[in-house]
Amino acid sequence: MSLSINALCVAYGSRTVIHNLSLPPLPSGSLVALVGPNGAGKSTLLRALAGLEPMKGALTLEGVDVTRLGFAERARRLSYMPQQLPPGIALGVLESIIVGLRVSGADNPPAIAFEALRQLGIEHLAERGLDALSGGQKQLVALAQLLARNPQVLLLDEPTSALDLHYQLRVMDAVRQRVQDQRLLAIAVLHDINLAASHADTLVMLNQGRVVACGTPQAVLQPALLAEVYGVEARVERCSRDRLQVLVDRAVL
Repeated sequence: MSLSINALCVAYGSRTVIHNLSLPPLPSGSLVALVGPNGAGKSTLLRALAGLEPMKGALTLEGVDVTRLGFAERARRLSYMPQQLPPGIALGVLESIIVGLRVSGADNPPAIAFEALRQLGIEHLAERGLDALSGGQKQLVALAQLLARNPQVLLLDEPTSALDLHYQLRVMDAVRQRVQDQRLLAIAVLHDINLAASHADTLVMLNQGRVVACGTPQAVLQPALLAEVYGVEARVERCSRDRLQVLVDRAVL
């Protein structure tokens, strides 16, 4: 299974936000991180893939034209996690996941729902109300809802933005594990380049709605490119455990 994106364009009125964007086929069993500065078009691209923004171009999954699918079928195959859950949902955490699973016809929803919470280390929140949670806790529940549905493609918009270091790693490890075990494709918007480098198979670096680099973290994370795209002077080194790290020294004009 692979997702193919060709000549994708998104415009708001006369302003084009994503310009003729194409990527090599993105295979199942991989985690793709969308990186780039603020306003690069990362979240817009993710929403376009989810069918939440009007787009032009070709988008195929396993040879199926995704743009011709109904919204419900598209959402079943490519499930989107927004940056925040909508407010005012009067449900408990576990109940909110079970409801979604029952709608989709899943077998044994309570067990699936609790396992999704356990994978993220938040099973202790199962009986809490969604409205009583912090922003970071709601973000974790949103991811649990997505993992429980087990779609073909996970579309994650800044899944770690409101989380502390512990839960950032729990989230990325859980996504990484699910991608490998279930042969899914995950596409995540990430602002933390080092987190992206340590967990993603492929980095897609965007700037002003265009792809400026696509490849392995080692291939994409180059000092000259970081200076051009982010406006920073940075070193790319490997630590004592041979992990790639970006060390930013200063901002440049």
